[in-house]
Amino acid sequence: MAEYSYSYKIPVGPVHPGLKEPIHLSFEIEGEEVVNLDIKTGWVHRGIEYLGLQRNPIQVIYLAERICGICSVCHAFCFARAVESAAGIEVPLRAEYIRTIIAELERIHSHILWAGVAAHLMGFDSLFYYTWRVREEVMDVLEYLTGNRVNYGILAIGGVRRDITTDGAAKIRENLESYLGLFNRLVEAFVEDPSVRARTRDIGVLTREEAIETCAVGPTARASGVATDVRQDQPYCAYADLEVKAITPEAITGETRGDVFDKAVVRLFEIAQSIEIIEKCLEGLPEGKISAEDKLPRLLNQLKKASGEGISSIEAPRGEDYHYVRLEEGEANVTAWKVRAPTYANIPSWFPMMKGAQIADIPLIVASIDPCISCTDRVTVVDRKKGTTTVLTEEDLRRLCVEKTRRMLR
Repeated sequence: MAEYSYSYKIPVGPVHPGLKEPIHLSFEIEGEEVVNLDIKTGWVHRGIEYLGLQRNPIQVIYLAERICGICSVCHAFCFARAVESAAGIEVPLRAEYIRTIIAELERIHSHILWAGVAAHLMGFDSLFYYTWRVREEVMDVLEYLTGNRVNYGILAIGGVRRDITTDGAAKIRENLESYLGLFNRLVEAFVEDPSVRARTRDIGVLTREEAIETCAVGPTARASGVATDVRQDQPYCAYADLEVKAITPEAITGETRGDVFDKAVVRLFEIAQSIEIIEKCLEGLPEGKISAEDKLPRLLNQLKKASGEGISSIEAPRGEDYHYVRLEEGEANVTAWKVRAPTYANIPSWFPMMKGAQIADIPLIVASIDPCISCTDRVTVVDRKKGTTTVLTEEDLRRLCVEKTRRMLR
């Protein structure tokens, strides 16, 4: 008797209850199994890079923070370092240590946030509420140090805008002690809980070879056994003094499978690593200035006279963040700015991770790379007629949107 195989497609997005941000995923399904995947991004263009070209470097910092609402300081951090490279500005050592402390506090809150989202997608809502309650503590410390819970506004070209006082250092240490006390409970809840293990083991597997082939970064790559970390490979700021080592599952559990479970393991133990890094930074926090130039008019004048290109990469909570900047002498504004956020590098890893997965596993696999679609989306306008300029008016954009919607409906 002949066997028949039927496949059908399931569209997910760009607007879907299971998605926090717009992205279109088209799954080819046989029975309950995913056999193919098509991804279409481009639904959240905000024109941030273009807006940056209308501003001077100091103004762009606050725009860069708004590329992402969760890991906002990493973009301001990366942009500032690129500008400093282009302009030849040397950052005081104390400011470098403060930058490192803020970045690691943000890594803690980002990883705990991911753990809560993952728990929710597993149907483990009590764990979701617990992790997000725990996350409030580090958010409170960030607010105490910077004045804001999100978009901290602490980065400056050539340093930082706020110092860490004795009281601030005491607040940080109190927070770290609290997390050290909670860490074993988090490990017990995620790593040792049989229901979590059953829901995540051998789900969304990304082998070491596939991680390298798809150019994965951050915890997504490390969970597959690729020991890559910008803080280790190209140390910057205080990391050069701390000898940070990339965390892989094998060092924790004795094996690496590259599944969702391993991604949880990496992120949880990176929280402990961040606590250790912050403690060392507080112990070795050097005295001195927190900014290369305190007076903004003089700094702006220095930047206006600068001419050159700068590149910077840092280890954001999701992986390597990369910024390119160009400054031209006599120009007050940035003349070129390009951002490559870690999600852009990690999205291709969905293809091997989804093959053979069950429909019920799709949301968890999508979330396993900790995606930020707003970080990812960029737009390039190409004019095919050489030597001509095209300006899209508001009416043009509205007409193009209507035409695209009609094509989709057909």
